[in-house]
Amino acid sequence: MLSLKKAFIFHILCYLAFACLHCLATNSPDYNFVVKEAPYTKLCSSKNILTVNGQFPGPTVKIIKGDAVLIKVFNGGRYNITIHWHGVKLARNPWSDGPEYITQCPIRPGDYFLYNVSTLNEEGTVWWHAHSDWSRATVHGAIFIYPQRGSSYPFPEPHEEVPIILAEWWKPDVMWVYKNFTRSGGDPIVSDAITINGHPGVLYPCSRDDTFKLVVVEGKTYLFRMVNAAMNIILFFAIANHNLTVVATDAAYTKPYTRDYIVIAPGQSLDVLFHANQNPSQYYYMASRAYSPGTIPFDNTTTSAIVEYRDTYKTTSNNNKPSLFPYLPYYNDTNAAYSFFRGLRSLINDDYPVPKKINTHIRSTLSINTLPCRINGTCLGPNGTRLAASMNNISFVTPTIDILEAYYYHIHGVFGRNFPSRPPYQFNFTGQDFPLSLQLPNRDTQVRVIDYNSTVEVVFQNTNVLAGIDHPMHLHGYSFYVVAIGFGNFNPKKDRSRYNLIDPPLRNTVAVPIGGWAAIRFKAGNPGVWFLHCHIERHLTWGMDTVFIVKNGKTPSSRLLPPPKRMPPC
Repeated sequence: MLSLKKAFIFHILCYLAFACLHCLATNSPDYNFVVKEAPYTKLCSSKNILTVNGQFPGPTVKIIKGDAVLIKVFNGGRYNITIHWHGVKLARNPWSDGPEYITQCPIRPGDYFLYNVSTLNEEGTVWWHAHSDWSRATVHGAIFIYPQRGSSYPFPEPHEEVPIILAEWWKPDVMWVYKNFTRSGGDPIVSDAITINGHPGVLYPCSRDDTFKLVVVEGKTYLFRMVNAAMNIILFFAIANHNLTVVATDAAYTKPYTRDYIVIAPGQSLDVLFHANQNPSQYYYMASRAYSPGTIPFDNTTTSAIVEYRDTYKTTSNNNKPSLFPYLPYYNDTNAAYSFFRGLRSLINDDYPVPKKINTHIRSTLSINTLPCRINGTCLGPNGTRLAASMNNISFVTPTIDILEAYYYHIHGVFGRNFPSRPPYQFNFTGQDFPLSLQLPNRDTQVRVIDYNSTVEVVFQNTNVLAGIDHPMHLHGYSFYVVAIGFGNFNPKKDRSRYNLIDPPLRNTVAVPIGGWAAIRFKAGNPGVWFLHCHIERHLTWGMDTVFIVKNGKTPSSRLLPPPKRMPPC
């Protein structure tokens, strides 16, 4: 009897030990991100930059559609940090979304946070990046979301997948750039180079050996997983003598769309097929440069990389191969940029239909503004002011306690719920002469509360107040249909009749044109606190952002998840 009791206790202990080991295993991270400084040399000078695991760009995260990964982020740097999983919906779990003081307080130096990155119906390429100060200039990387097991791409299997990450590089320390322009109230200095996978290319000084090279096999097809991680510029991209076929936007499949160039705004991602079908005895350059039609200073340089065919016959020595450079539209060619955007069409998605009947309408202006300089201060904005930005004339003030925590625990005084449904002032938004009163926004922390499962239409109306420029608007936690892009002032009666409600592109970031507008639609089926902001980083810094709070539904599966046991303290 005693031996049976001992055996029983032994089996119980073994079971508990196994359970504990399983618990530890399930909570062990799939990826370890160590944020730390690392030395890099570019453009004839060296500096330390903030990286993840010493890499620029950072490591690629790979997930199967519908799965989740745990990513432990340890802050080994000098500044506070958060990481955002851009384009991952994180169903009911904004606790892992990342924007500083919106869904979490920052990870302090020496501390860590475990992000639960869960996918829903996204499939394709998205990305991750820092979401605090200007750290994302060098702290970013790609996320590849693959079809579920037993499924396949809606296009022929590519020979190889290739990340193409476009970014900007400053010779000074990026945090110096950030602190300098926020202190002065003026514009930040423009970047010194654009990069492809961290490399500037041969057109920049000291960069002949700092050029990305892609070696391809004639007759093969390659899947480019593209991300625009640039801070402040929309980019044209092309490869000499080759067409490019877009097959997905922001992790949502499209009808194949073939062009000789593409356009990609900050925050956007594309899946693009590249067919290696040209003369293998030549080099072909891929290149990228800014699209920027306004009067605001920008980096007007061109980055380049080399596409080389693996020449099995060695008919031409590498040193003597001729090279071809691609055609890129001119930097202010708005027609070229928006003919590309307007040509995108999504695949029919029965699980995610285009909302036809709308019960929540929001119209928001997007403006560059000014604020008075501090008393006895010196500011470098127009006429001695400080530059600012706004949505519906509210320049967003970031709180010191994150909004998600305040919402969940009913902490009063952190945010208001009065973000306007329409512009507070009606005027010729795309005109040229404005009274000074329109340049001065209200500074406030106002959010918009939205009922669960409501159907939402947001019309972003660009304005020429102070300065006209395009605005790539990004909504966390959701994908939305871009049902129309237009120019001039939005006219509900006329313009809604032109909406594409059949196959509009499904995106998480929409480029709103200079002197124009964009209309998006989505169903608010993901409860939580979700950031909405311009992905031009200086505009985000100046206050072109707000928050959508989507209320809980009536069932347990439609309610915001509780917070993890360990959140970074405020």
